[in-house]
Amino acid sequence: MDGIADMGGTDGWGTATAPRRDEPPFAEPWEGRAFALTLLSMGRISGRNLDAFRHALERLPREAYLDDGYYGRWLNAAELMLTESAILAPGAVDARARNLQGGQVEEPPAPDEPTKPDYAATGPGSLREVPEAPRFAPGDRVRAKDVSPVGHTKLPRYVRGHVGTVEAVQPGHLLPDTHAHFEGENPQHVFTVAFDSHDLWGPDAESFSLTIELFDSYLEPA
Repeated sequence: MDGIADMGGTDGWGTATAPRRDEPPFAEPWEGRAFALTLLSMGRISGRNLDAFRHALERLPREAYLDDGYYGRWLNAAELMLTESAILAPGAVDARARNLQGGQVEEPPAPDEPTKPDYAATGPGSLREVPEAPRFAPGDRVRAKDVSPVGHTKLPRYVRGHVGTVEAVQPGHLLPDTHAHFEGENPQHVFTVAFDSHDLWGPDAESFSLTIELFDSYLEPA
């Protein structure tokens, strides 16, 4: 789906700055706690289905994705997953936060029965064997499909419809588009594809070659 999370290649976000060498992993103590809470939430709901978590992130409203910072959006996505799985009641987090600040808000009761997905990974991590031979080889010209999926996808908007060159064939990987929705792992070959910056962003763009890993179903022969 096309949402606020698909920001790659878009204008208006200012200059990107590299992190300092001495920059700590977490700028504030709450960020480390948010990181841990999110991992625990993913484990309880989905067996650490990272694609389901990414799909929760991309469904956040703009303010929940941007205004609370990086780990703030992690917390917001974890809350969304916990609510959708009927582990938390809608509004429970806000009510508890108000009460901790001295408010007098009635907290909604916890749902009677969680609705966690029936999911078990077929192996560790996300790499999988693909029995079929790769459709493309290094040097092949391919086009990223010009589609706008309604669900989760790792096909960025800024390469859709553009032609690039395969540089490498990567190990097989479970398909995020179905995995995020608990509709099967559906492993596919992954290809490193190089695109010319001028083709993506016009003649005034800085000259460079952008490489991106794209799943087999995202590509067609050029």
